[in-house]
Amino acid sequence: MGPLSRETWAQCLGAFRASPSSFLAGPEGENLGRDLLSDLRSEKLSELTKVSLLALSLEYPAELWPDASAAEAAATSLLDTLDFLPPRPSVLRRPLLLAATTALVAGDALGPTSGASLRLLHLLLGLASGHALVQGISPSSEQRPLQATACECLRELESCKPGLLGGCLGLLRSLLGQGGPVGPVQPLSLLLALALRNTLVIQARAKASLQVLLTTRGSPTGGGPWNWTLAEKGDAHLQPQAPTWPTTEEEECGLSMLEPSPEEAQELRATVAQLLDTSYLLTPVAQAQLLWQLGWALQGLRGQPSVLFKPQLVRLLGTAQLTLLHAILALKAAFGEALFTAQDEALLLRRLILAAQHPALPLPAHLFYLHCLLSFPENCPLGPAGGEAVPLLLEAQLCRSLLPNLLLDPMALLARLHLLCLLCAEDEEKEEKGQGQSPQRYLEELLASLWQRAALNGGPRTLATLCFQASYLVTHCLAGQPTVLKPLIHGLAQLYRARPVLAPHFVDLLDQVGSELGEPLKVVLRQEVVSRPGGDVALRWHLQMLAKVADRDAQSATLSFLQAAAVHCTDWGLQQALLRVCQVLLREGVGGGLADLLQALAKQLEDPDGRDHARLYYILLGHLSGPKLGVALGPSLAVPALASSLVAENQDFATMLMVQEAPAPIRLSVGAHRADGPVPVLQLQVEVLEPVYTLELRFRVEGQLYAPLGAVHVPCLCPGRPAHPLLLPLQPRRPIPTQLNICALYTTPTGLTCYAQLPPLPVNFADLFLPFPQPPEQTALDFFEELWDSCLPKGTESRIWCPLGPQGLEDLVSRRLEPFVVVAQPPASYCIAIRLPPDSRLLLRLETAQADGVPVVLRTDDWAVLPLVGDYLRGLAAAI
Repeated sequence: MGPLSRETWAQCLGAFRASPSSFLAGPEGENLGRDLLSDLRSEKLSELTKVSLLALSLEYPAELWPDASAAEAAATSLLDTLDFLPPRPSVLRRPLLLAATTALVAGDALGPTSGASLRLLHLLLGLASGHALVQGISPSSEQRPLQATACECLRELESCKPGLLGGCLGLLRSLLGQGGPVGPVQPLSLLLALALRNTLVIQARAKASLQVLLTTRGSPTGGGPWNWTLAEKGDAHLQPQAPTWPTTEEEECGLSMLEPSPEEAQELRATVAQLLDTSYLLTPVAQAQLLWQLGWALQGLRGQPSVLFKPQLVRLLGTAQLTLLHAILALKAAFGEALFTAQDEALLLRRLILAAQHPALPLPAHLFYLHCLLSFPENCPLGPAGGEAVPLLLEAQLCRSLLPNLLLDPMALLARLHLLCLLCAEDEEKEEKGQGQSPQRYLEELLASLWQRAALNGGPRTLATLCFQASYLVTHCLAGQPTVLKPLIHGLAQLYRARPVLAPHFVDLLDQVGSELGEPLKVVLRQEVVSRPGGDVALRWHLQMLAKVADRDAQSATLSFLQAAAVHCTDWGLQQALLRVCQVLLREGVGGGLADLLQALAKQLEDPDGRDHARLYYILLGHLSGPKLGVALGPSLAVPALASSLVAENQDFATMLMVQEAPAPIRLSVGAHRADGPVPVLQLQVEVLEPVYTLELRFRVEGQLYAPLGAVHVPCLCPGRPAHPLLLPLQPRRPIPTQLNICALYTTPTGLTCYAQLPPLPVNFADLFLPFPQPPEQTALDFFEELWDSCLPKGTESRIWCPLGPQGLEDLVSRRLEPFVVVAQPPASYCIAIRLPPDSRLLLRLETAQADGVPVVLRTDDWAVLPLVGDYLRGLAAAI
């Protein structure tokens, strides 16, 4: 069969794009890939038609080459087609390179056994370095576009196979140095940054040398086989899908393990400086990506000063590009005061505030600046990690122009309201002297205006939605401030009084907020509903609200309202709403007057379905106790099922045979630390709210920091009966704190097998401490000195100031460090030795205590634990 015409190919491509799976299942799709590759060499088709064929192979590589062998053959054919192109300018060279790269990557054919991979890698490296151009692969007029395309293809291959270009770092450095402004600086810079980042991580895990890789200027292959050693060691998931910093696990298992020699450190700094020096030639997006990559590489690397980024900060602190500003803030979050001075922090904050005030700013940019202010990474933040708070340098006076108003877009108003709530959390009710209203007063007036707009009859739904979004945000940020919640509850009650039609919004709000607002708001709303006459025109909304807020409190008022409303419930919808309220009262255990109401409803309701439901509820109320009544109205997994005609027999059998997911009647907590044994052991205290049999607790730790943990089995637990502590041995692969994800499988007294997810439990750094074997008293000092000397030169020594509470040094040691004391000279000094599993050690010398603290000299053979030790020592006094 000869080559297809341009018109035939146009029809095929249109049909394929309309439904690729249907086209490939038909007779036309059987040989589509083979025909495409064959017609790329046909002289009867124009280059534009061939470009459209290559575009199809770029869009649907997995459909055209579904397995590795097909992808290998396709890449070989594409490279052959590239070789056969005449030595004149052609628009096909770049698409052919992209198509061959895409075929190998999508078909998972890239590897040391692939001949096409070897051909492509040599070709791309030659094009990137300009050698292939000299040898006549393409005319010199295409040099710069082809070099850029080759670099992009190499970057894609390096992303899919981290470490693939590890042997080319020296060559890429030399190319970047020779490129100058006329060369493809941007593709080369991004390629070198990615290859450097991946190589650092892989070499760190392998504890191999970097100097040879950074200084070799020639081709690493010399035309022979490619070196796949680093790629085979690389992690397939090393490359993040979005700009992000390494997780704790990646950092501890990766860069922190690399110890470059002085020569390697010098070459590495030179490489980073070379990339940063040429970064001004890149586009803003490319500059941001380069800063991400280099910051990622240097964040956990020892001996690489972050001051290398300082010249770029001087240039970029005034940037108006959002991508660059985002990268700068990420560097600040990563390096903190090591890179940013207090003046830099103040300047950056002021820039964000001024930029967010610009009247012509688009909404996405405005929201970005506000988000940066809300999540600003401070050098020395106060409060718990991850908690929301305004930066210390961000005073209320600076934010006056960022206060929300009703003229703003809803998203901008909510973002500014979030900032205002954080200011209120700092300022509470204090009036600023000479500066007008306090933030809290402004917040109350803004909420009052939102409620007033939402209360307008016939107003748009967006105004009501915005009002409730603002109310939820205020509750989320200021739940612990009664002075804010009280007017909030009063305002919401007035809003319901004005527009009962907003009852669904109130129900959603009550489902989302916590007890701080939810409980008092329920009381106020219930009072609003039951104070209305039964024949109110908004009866449907009152019944919906009452079904949410009704409980055992104010029973007489609630029943009086329902009795008055029953006369006006003439249609099926109102009757069902009334019966739903009765069902809620049944579950809450309301009796007496409810029985009279149900008996009356069973006689007076017009709809037979409503009468039947009322009669059923009356029978249940008169014949069943509380637990059985709850099961009859809504089967609960924590309550025994009914053995009556109300529940189908086969439903009982199905319930007994299946594992049911239920709320956990089990409470776990971490007990006192056990400092003995070969491995750390976590003591777990367990309590139950009801009898539990054959309990199995399963523990899981995210990542690979800990070895898999075994399950713990308990035959029987009863409430009120003390249980023995459960011992859970831990096997950390690195001495790093974590948290345990816990699930429980147990049997109830009725024979049901239930599954529950328990809240995670933290494993603190101190929970991993183990003592050394206690030496004889006369040799204790020599034993400690021998341990002390063994930490260097592999490890490190540091000095930390440990604050003391009112108890003093002796009390601090006796409470927290007694099992680990090797030599004690109370109250002057202590020598402490701690084993950190699996094979690290931590040694402390507590010297003579002073008025407000004690100087601590520490040595360890594991660099990675230094931040953890510092946090632990600084928190010792506060924990007592």
